[in-house]
Amino acid sequence: MNMYGKQCIMFDEGWSIMETGISKLKTILDGNEETSFKSEEYMVLYTNIYNMCVQKPPYEYSQELYDKYQECIKEYIGDRVLPTLGVKHNEFMLRELVKRWSNHKVMVRWLSRFFHYLDRYFVTRRSLPSLKEAGLTCFRDLVYEEMKSKARDAVITMINQEREGEQIDRALLKNVIDMFVEIGMGSMDYYENDFQDAMLIDTSSYYSRKASNWIVKDSCPDYMLKAEECLNKEKERVSYYLHSSSETILLEKVQNELLVVHTNQLLEKEHSGICILLKNDKVGDISRMYRLFHKISKGLEPVANLFKQHVSSEGMVLVQQVEDAVGNKAGNAAGAQEQSFVRKVIELHDKYLAYVNNCFLNDTLIHKALKEAFEGFCNKVVVGSSCAELLASYCDDILKKGGSQKLSDEVIEETLEKVVILLAYISEKDLFAEFYRKKLSRRLLFDRSANDDHERFILTKLKQQCGAQFTSKMEGMITDLTLAKENQNHFQEYLSNNPSASPGMDLTVTVLTTGFWPVYKSSDLRLPAEMVKCVEVFKEFYQTKTKSRKLTWIYSLGTCNIKGNFEQKPIELVMGTYQAAVLLLFNDADRLSYSDIKTQLNLVDEDLVRLLMSLSCAKYKILNKTPNTRSVSPNDSFEFNSKFTDRMRRIKIPLPSVDEKKKVVEDVEKDRRYNIDASLVRIMKSRKVLGYQQLVMECVEQLSSLFKPDIKLIKKRIEDLITRDYLERDGENPNLFKYLA
Repeated sequence: MNMYGKQCIMFDEGWSIMETGISKLKTILDGNEETSFKSEEYMVLYTNIYNMCVQKPPYEYSQELYDKYQECIKEYIGDRVLPTLGVKHNEFMLRELVKRWSNHKVMVRWLSRFFHYLDRYFVTRRSLPSLKEAGLTCFRDLVYEEMKSKARDAVITMINQEREGEQIDRALLKNVIDMFVEIGMGSMDYYENDFQDAMLIDTSSYYSRKASNWIVKDSCPDYMLKAEECLNKEKERVSYYLHSSSETILLEKVQNELLVVHTNQLLEKEHSGICILLKNDKVGDISRMYRLFHKISKGLEPVANLFKQHVSSEGMVLVQQVEDAVGNKAGNAAGAQEQSFVRKVIELHDKYLAYVNNCFLNDTLIHKALKEAFEGFCNKVVVGSSCAELLASYCDDILKKGGSQKLSDEVIEETLEKVVILLAYISEKDLFAEFYRKKLSRRLLFDRSANDDHERFILTKLKQQCGAQFTSKMEGMITDLTLAKENQNHFQEYLSNNPSASPGMDLTVTVLTTGFWPVYKSSDLRLPAEMVKCVEVFKEFYQTKTKSRKLTWIYSLGTCNIKGNFEQKPIELVMGTYQAAVLLLFNDADRLSYSDIKTQLNLVDEDLVRLLMSLSCAKYKILNKTPNTRSVSPNDSFEFNSKFTDRMRRIKIPLPSVDEKKKVVEDVEKDRRYNIDASLVRIMKSRKVLGYQQLVMECVEQLSSLFKPDIKLIKKRIEDLITRDYLERDGENPNLFKYLA
């Protein structure tokens, strides 16, 4: 008897009550009982367990009930489950397995409710597996371990059937795979070890066979279509029945077999590889290539390398074309070819930048490949000229009046913007700046600029690309011209207020700020009296404006309009100041020798020969030369050609062009020496002590945005700074330098 006076329930008696409920549960699971447990039935079974567990020892049956709970599950598995599974195969076996797993979960759920009191106290106190865990472990040990290999193989077979286009029962596969997951009771080990590993090996094998066949018979676009379709279907497969954790590793396996293994063979296919696709503007295929390869670790590297090689070779073709076209043609033809070359380079950049932005979604690796390709051929010498010079000439042609390209304002600005983008690839940006400044000065001083807005537009773009210092002188030049016009208006007012100061002719003077403009050659030209008076008048005016500024006259940039009184008709001659000075000498003499002209004008031979060539040996023979040869020599003599005439009443007498390239390059090299010196001093001033390698590296880095410094030149400049007491070598380590304040 217990303390409440109730009679103890003996184990056999209590268990016979439980057997009634368990028997009904088995009948329900077999599908022979439609009604579930009523609440009264459930309470009888629950209370029975409760009573058997709370009795005093030796009638407290918790351990026995816990053991009996597992025993009855195992018995059911042995009697009802394993026999039915053993006789079925493939898909039928999977259906039975899913059904039995589902039934088992129902059985465990009901039994653990009946035995719930065990879970609340006994299991917790003894740290035993819960009823649910113990129940599922029974299935795992007896059914799952027996059937897992067959189930895995059957599932893999069905997956491969689906890959081959057959219809399969996806819901069935999902249920089987869910069993692999659930059997781990929170751990993915069973799913991964018993199913996923084998499935991945089979997947690799499957796609390896497919790829070996496709890579031989399919073109690159066709192969990529198949690869993309396979990857999409595998992703879809995961969403339908595989566990989501499989997606990444499964797709990696497929990518590896279809793409990684065959990367080079695919991309370099002779008639359909990436180069052919780029050449034929196959935008869709290139986009697909990016979609496929960017998902692979380092997958875009071979794509980027081939992209770079292709763009480089296209660029070198343009270089070779212009070399071949120029050949032995005259200068004007060469100029046209150079303009055409820059235009084609811009078109090439437009084409491949569109690929980078649209097909490769501005991927940094592909962008770098484009940059390196253009840097390669944009720093080649093309028909004797650097690309820095060619770009400056191209801009000049667009911006000057009467240029070869007749473009709308919108197209001009677009084109200028593209030129500035190309400039980013040029290593000698300082050389471009000097050529550009030289040509800008000619456009401004000789009124050849077609549009001030365009001039300012490109300077804004250059400033954004290269910094304010890059364009400061150029902006100063444009501002100078505005101030010069105001100055000229003030000069006209001065003359109208001082009639006695009249220069005797129309005079326009452009005053420039020395630091902004290129260095021009100034000579001690002995001006004719008419011109001397002009200079004096302007000097007097300018002194009323400022006393602190000194005027240096650059006669080589001046132009004169003089009237030639020829026998047939007077003709207005437009020419340079030097040419006008020569002709004005013939107002006082019929014939002058070479040495007479040289003495009177105080000119050097080099300048005088050019002047006399333009006036006596070129298109317009204003002077007759004796002897009548095509070149000028010191023994020649000259007289005014009074019989000269032309159908025009106003003609321009050009001077033979001078190759200014050498001078520009010399100026740039001189500036580079100054820049290197300044950089070295800046670095040493902040660091105080620095090793040779580090100093050179920092100097190169500082100046790389403007030009690529030559290491030998840096070494020379370091030596020069040592001799000028800016730096000194360390006494013990000759590769260590100290800054001398």
